[in-house]
Amino acid sequence: MKKRKKGLLVAAGVTAVISGAVAAYLTTANYLLKVALDRSQPKAKERDKKRITGSDEYSKMLEVMLKAAAELEKESFENVEIESFDGVKLVGHWYCPENPKRVIVAMHGWRSGWSQDFGVIAPFWHKNDCAVLYAEQRAQGNSEGEYMGFGLLERYDCFEWVKWVDERTNGELPVYMCGVSMGATTVLMASGFELPESVKGIIADCGFTSPHAIWKHVAQNNLKIPYGLMSAVVNDICKRKIQSASDGYSCTEALNNCTVPVLFVHGTDDKFVPIEMTYENYKACTAPKRLFVVPGAAHGMSYFVDKTGYENITKEFFKEYDNC
Repeated sequence: MKKRKKGLLVAAGVTAVISGAVAAYLTTANYLLKVALDRSQPKAKERDKKRITGSDEYSKMLEVMLKAAAELEKESFENVEIESFDGVKLVGHWYCPENPKRVIVAMHGWRSGWSQDFGVIAPFWHKNDCAVLYAEQRAQGNSEGEYMGFGLLERYDCFEWVKWVDERTNGELPVYMCGVSMGATTVLMASGFELPESVKGIIADCGFTSPHAIWKHVAQNNLKIPYGLMSAVVNDICKRKIQSASDGYSCTEALNNCTVPVLFVHGTDDKFVPIEMTYENYKACTAPKRLFVVPGAAHGMSYFVDKTGYENITKEFFKEYDNC
């Protein structure tokens, strides 16, 4: 009888430990997915941002970025709206010089904004006669939506913006899809669509391969959380929120079918999106491609670190494909 009671106690203890572990996984997974996908972010998110991104370089440059953003917002824009495939209102800002030579569809990154991510590079684009559609990503800024999609949903939005630009310009100007971070993943995933003939190229700055890959990397390397068992929970939550698994689509899958030239950009010191993900995307790309690696640049900081090199390779890219 005593042995039986002891066995029951041990079993109860093991069950309690397992239940506690499962509860901890559920709590952590729910928190991480709220941070990743929900429009309204958890209060602790700002405190955890350095841990998630693995770097404080972004915060160091934030003052410069905000000043550049304020200057960009002073430019003359036409505010435009379109509807996404799932009925979400998307907002964009259309900048068009007197005699544009090309159009850029600019997709910003995760929990950022159009003027913040592109304020620093905008003068270069404007100076070089680029019309620009600055999109506000779904569930961010003035665009509607309850959840972000880490590229899984935004690829469709990018495709709609490309069609809007193509119609606005009567297909007479070369179009380039450009993005940084999640915006880069967005334009790379959009490369899997049958794009209008006016689309001549893609510029992807520090994009990740898939939501699954970046979440796994951040959990294991930046937050020091085991991701193996949690991935199933994360996928279940992801499906409920955006109707897609975190590995439901990837840049590598899109790039295997890509026919549009791609310029890949990444910094070697990126602790948020490892440069290996750009190498993986580059390898998967079946279209003409270029790779611009910036030594010492952290996440999204390549233009800050090597402005001349970045501008030169971009102008070369435009020159090569504008008239193709």
